[in-house]
Amino acid sequence: MRTRRAHRYGAAAVLLSLALCVPAPAATAAPRDARTAAEDAGAELAARRAGASRLGFGPCPAAEELPGPVRCAALRVPLDYARPGGPQISLTVSRVPATGRGNAVRQGSLVYNPGGPGASGTYFPLLGGRAAWSRIAAAYDLVGYAPRGVGGPAPLSCLDPDERPKGPTQVPAVPSPAYKRERLAAARAYARGCARHAGAALAHYTTLDNVRDLYVLRAALGERRLTFVGASYGTYLGAVYATRYPDQVRRMVFDSAVDPDPRRVWYLDNLAQAPAFERRWADFLAWTARHHSVYGLGATPGAVRAGYERVRAAVARNPAGGVVGTGELHAAFLQTAYYDEVWPERAAALAAFLRGDAGPLTRQAARDPRTAAEAENATAVYTAVLCNDAPWPADWETWDRDNTELARRAPFETWPNAFLNLPCASWPVAARQRPADVGAGPGRLPATLIVAAERDGATPYPGALELQRRLGGGASLVTEEGAGTHGVTGGRNGCVDRRVERYLLTGATPGWRVTCAPHPEPAPVSLDDRAASAPRGLLPPVV
Repeated sequence: MRTRRAHRYGAAAVLLSLALCVPAPAATAAPRDARTAAEDAGAELAARRAGASRLGFGPCPAAEELPGPVRCAALRVPLDYARPGGPQISLTVSRVPATGRGNAVRQGSLVYNPGGPGASGTYFPLLGGRAAWSRIAAAYDLVGYAPRGVGGPAPLSCLDPDERPKGPTQVPAVPSPAYKRERLAAARAYARGCARHAGAALAHYTTLDNVRDLYVLRAALGERRLTFVGASYGTYLGAVYATRYPDQVRRMVFDSAVDPDPRRVWYLDNLAQAPAFERRWADFLAWTARHHSVYGLGATPGAVRAGYERVRAAVARNPAGGVVGTGELHAAFLQTAYYDEVWPERAAALAAFLRGDAGPLTRQAARDPRTAAEAENATAVYTAVLCNDAPWPADWETWDRDNTELARRAPFETWPNAFLNLPCASWPVAARQRPADVGAGPGRLPATLIVAAERDGATPYPGALELQRRLGGGASLVTEEGAGTHGVTGGRNGCVDRRVERYLLTGATPGWRVTCAPHPEPAPVSLDDRAASAPRGLLPPVV
C-alpha cells in the first residue's frame, strides 16, 4: 500500500500498497491465549465505560480544518487492551447529525474508515452534502474518526523532522545491487527509528487493536450494533470486526476489498498489487493514446510510454522546477493507477513538459512541505500495522528473488512497493500477530455488501471474491465491470451508488453477484484548458 497526496476532504488516504513466489509463513486464526483473553476482556470493559459516558461533541480541533457543521469529540481508548487501566490514547471522532430531510427516520450512526492503514476519516461527515450521500445523510449521523496513531496530540512517527523525505529524489527504473543495498540499510534504519520514537507502544498498532477501538467507538456512540463503511484496508478492518463481533454488526459495506486470506496477509497481498497496477498504468497509456489529438503524446500506448520515459530521463538529469525528480514523478503518476479522474491533468502535464513548460508537472508532483508531517505520520502508522499484523520474510534473498521475478512483467510499481514495505523484514517487535481467519467467527453474519472495480490496482479483484466467499451466503457483491478506479462508492457510478444506498437504508442486498457498467472515462482536458478533472467522490489518495 502506498499513500498519495490529495485534498484531505476530497479523498480518503490509501496506504495499502499491496503474487507469485514462495508463500509467506502460514498463518491461522489467532489462538485464544491468556493475552488475547485479557485484551478481549479489556475491550469489553472499555466499551462499557464508553457506553456509560458517551461522547461529548463540540468544536473540532483547529488541526482538523473542518468547517462548522462538523463537530468533534475525543474518544479515549487503552493503548494496551490487556491493561485497560493503563495508558490511554485519544482518537478524534467527527460527526454531522442526520439531516432528517424528506422526513427520513434516523437509523443511528454510520461509521466510516478510509483505509490505509494510516488514513484519517474525519472529513467523512462533509460528504453528506454531496448528492450521492444525501439520502444516507438524511437517515444517519455520519461519523468519521482518526484511528490510533493518526494525527491528534501524539501522532506515531518513525523519523525526526529533518529526516523526512525532501525533493528532489532520484530513483532508478531498474535498481542496481548497490541501490538495493542502500534501500535495505534505509529500511533497517527506518524500523529502528519507529522503535526509538514509539518505544514499547509500537507493538500496539495492529489491526486487532484497531478492531477493538472500533468496538469501543460503537459503544461510545450509543449503538448496540455497528453500521459501517470501510474502503481498501477499511474492508479488512471491517471483516475482522465482523468475525470477532458478529452479534454487534448491523450493516457493513466493503468498498474495494483487500484479500483477507490469512496466508496472503500481508506479504503476498502486496506482491499481488504489482501486476494489477501494471494493468492500470496500461489503461492510462491507452486512454492518452486515444486522445493523441489533444495531447500529442502518440497514437499508441507504446508511444505514450516512450514520452513518459523521455520525461523521466529529463528530470533525472535536471529536476523539474528544481524539486521533481524521478521519485516525485513516479509518485504523481502512480495516482493514475488509483483514479482515472487524474488522467487528464497528468497527460496534460507530460505534454506540457515535452513542449518546454515544466510548470504543470511541478505543480502536480512537487512535495508539499505543509503536509510533510501528515504524510510521514500516515506512512509510520501504515508500516507499524502491516509489520505487526503478520509474519514477513526476514531474509533479503526472498524479497530480492520475488520482486526481481515480478518486476520482469510488472516493472511500474514492483520495486517502489517492495522498498516501502521492507522495514517489515527487520521489524523490532518480537511478537507479531497471526492474521485473523476472516469468516471463521462464532456467529452468523447479517447481510453485507461488497463493491469492487474489476480492474482495481490497489486491491485486485480476486480479493473481493475471496472476501465474499469467507463472509458467506449473506454477502452480496456488486462489480463495476471494466473499471479500475480505487474506491467505487460515492458519486462515480449511479448503478453502484443506488445499490449501496438501498442496502444502507433498507438492509436489502441486490443478490449474490450483480454487475454494473463502468462509469464513463474522463474527458480529455486540452493544454489550454485549466479546468480541473471531474469531481471526485470518495477517493483514497497518495503521500
